[in-house]
Amino acid sequence: MRERLGYLLKHCSNLKHVETAHGFMVRTALHHDKLLLSQFIETCSSLGFSAYAHSVFSVNSQSHPHIYVFNTMIKGMTLCNSAFEALLVYKSIGRVGLRPDCYSFPFALKAVVDLRAISLGTQIHSQAICAGLESNVHVVSALIQMYSSCGRISDARKVFDEMPLASVCSDDVVVWMAMIAGYVKVGDPDSAMDLLSRMPRTQTDGAVLITWTSVIAGYAQMDRPDEAIAVFRKMQLENVVPDEIAMLAVLSACAQLGAFHIRLGECIHGYVKKRGFDQMVTLKNALIEMYSNSGNISNALHVFENMTRRTVISWTTIISALAFHGLGTQALDMFSQMEMAQVKPNDITFIAVLSACTHVGLVDLGRYYFHAMKYRYRIQHEIQHYGCMIDLLGRAGYLAEALKLVSEMPFQPNAAIWGSLLAASNIHGDAELGELALLHLIQLEPWNSGNYALLSNIYASAGRWDKSLLSRKMMRDKGVRKMPGWSFIQVSTRTHEFIAGDTSHPQFDRIHGTLFTMNEQMKTAHYDPITEFDNHDSDIGPASISYCSSF
Repeated sequence: MRERLGYLLKHCSNLKHVETAHGFMVRTALHHDKLLLSQFIETCSSLGFSAYAHSVFSVNSQSHPHIYVFNTMIKGMTLCNSAFEALLVYKSIGRVGLRPDCYSFPFALKAVVDLRAISLGTQIHSQAICAGLESNVHVVSALIQMYSSCGRISDARKVFDEMPLASVCSDDVVVWMAMIAGYVKVGDPDSAMDLLSRMPRTQTDGAVLITWTSVIAGYAQMDRPDEAIAVFRKMQLENVVPDEIAMLAVLSACAQLGAFHIRLGECIHGYVKKRGFDQMVTLKNALIEMYSNSGNISNALHVFENMTRRTVISWTTIISALAFHGLGTQALDMFSQMEMAQVKPNDITFIAVLSACTHVGLVDLGRYYFHAMKYRYRIQHEIQHYGCMIDLLGRAGYLAEALKLVSEMPFQPNAAIWGSLLAASNIHGDAELGELALLHLIQLEPWNSGNYALLSNIYASAGRWDKSLLSRKMMRDKGVRKMPGWSFIQVSTRTHEFIAGDTSHPQFDRIHGTLFTMNEQMKTAHYDPITEFDNHDSDIGPASISYCSSF
């Protein structure tokens, strides 16, 4: 009968099945069996019937208490997002004469993480010490996860350092992995990498791979793609074979660097095909983004067109890629294909669609999609959608309508929106709108020199030189310094960055001499540089850089 009930519990899929199994347990007195009762609670929890599981648990926990059943109930509650109830079950362990074991504490600490209840976590930590389990690897790793998840990384490290690791065994790697993951979670991949370099190399291949992947992803998430790729190369030197998750992490880093690591991205694409990962949708999506960011839109399209299955993320990624490359018409055609494929767009999709309308200048179509979001697709407008629409209207010269939309939206306008209006006023010579936008931008980002320079240009274009000079004076009076131009170039595998006025590069003298020679050769060839920028200072950010005047 035990086998029959075990089979029945494994195949439960709805409440009627659960009730049938429960009735069978009661009739055969198997509800007193701790293993079968735990299996029943686990089945109920996995199906979402936590209240039913708790009612059966409550009836049996008083007459036949067992720590195994309590642990299962705590675990089930956390799986059902009932962290508070899970902690109540944990608290009741002592009332029935039981003591928490090495499984009770990790399950309870998971509930603490869900609630972000650090004070309860420290109490449970004290109870684990009283129970003599402060050195148990499962308890220690759970404590590290709890402290790091609650932002207390120094406390997590203290727990790690106090763990006796005199004899390295396979279980110890759980603690190392928890600490490394904790550093990644709080945005400190350097400390994670330092720990990884000192981690004992007796662990299983799976644990090694997970840890390396975690560090790679940590660097990528912190917008430090060069370090992410460097870690990936070290992982290869350690003969750790990457899986699809590692591929996703390093592709994310390649996408951030764009064309500078296109060769590595292409190698990863080949590896993906070789390992049979080429039908994984998430990897295909990452490849599309990587090729798009590196400027190879044709390869991005090729990856998309060869996908056997496409999700809304796949469609959104390729639409965004086409819009990013200025191919607005193709992006909108792709959106039409998405609708025909009956794939429902999401809010990110419409950011890409509205961006495509901006590139093509299709104001009427942009208005249609903006309204269709809410009334056809039931997607609420976010501030990003308003920003796209305001940018579209401003670029097309509908300045009054753009300003009206700013006043009507249910959000406080951010710097991006006022920046769009400032740029539009520069395009269409509307000094009053430019002045209004700048007043708001000064409050939101008073350090941005580009805003003052752009307003000065607007006044200069309108012949209002007094106002133009006043903008410059305002910038000086507030102590705002112009952002220096910068550029970067990759030679072999190294990226060199140059900032205007900076002389710290080790080959500065040689580079400066080469630039001087180039300038002299251009003069000999009677080359006349464009002098328009002498009248209008358009150096509004890092993108506006003269390579020959950077030194």
